[in-house]
Amino acid sequence: MTDPLNQSPDNPTSISADAEVAESLGLIHDRIAAAASAAGRPAEDVTLVAVSKVQPADRVRAACRAGHRVFGENRVQEAMQRWPDLRAELPEIRLHLIGPLQTNKVREAVGFFDVVESVDRPKLARKIASESEVAGRRPACLIQVNTGEEPQKAGVVPGEAEALIALCRDDLGLDLRGLMCIPPFDESPAPHFALLRELARDNGLRELSMGMSGDFEEAIRFGATMVRVGTAIFGARHNP
Repeated sequence: MTDPLNQSPDNPTSISADAEVAESLGLIHDRIAAAASAAGRPAEDVTLVAVSKVQPADRVRAACRAGHRVFGENRVQEAMQRWPDLRAELPEIRLHLIGPLQTNKVREAVGFFDVVESVDRPKLARKIASESEVAGRRPACLIQVNTGEEPQKAGVVPGEAEALIALCRDDLGLDLRGLMCIPPFDESPAPHFALLRELARDNGLRELSMGMSGDFEEAIRFGATMVRVGTAIFGARHNP
């Protein structure tokens, strides 16, 4: 059977990347299953979003060859350069936009991503709604909540989240699935996960995108349905 991702058996670097990434993915899936079991949940309730931003192409392709199909990207332009060929080969790939979205990039994001996890303000929500109508395509959306109310970080503050949820779901008709957060780096994530869970429950939203390489098991304990894991799969980021 021909490898649709064109791995060369004569390329030891590619083979090494394949083995490393496949092993890492297996370990992460094992940890997800153990954390879900400890929380009395099926592992299938948790989607692993492999954060591929600024990672080398060989490691991203290695994850695809290992069978992984859900990936997260921070920037629209980087994703649009990286993924068209891979998606042509593997149309079942699903892409999540997990970074801040500027309104001037909404048209591209609506046309390219399956899930936009970073809806955080009314202006952006309205732009997504209008561009979705033009494109005839409605990506699933999550609202990013700035649970730590950090001024340098994107996300709606908790006290304004319900109003944004109502606007997105009831007024604009977005395909709103849930909430996302990134807890402060220097605080315990548990209170932030708990806050996001309560906001979702109070507003009838199922999806919770929370937890990264260092805390995804704790996030699962608090009800995460999506965990965003990058360095634990791919290794250290290769920032340009």
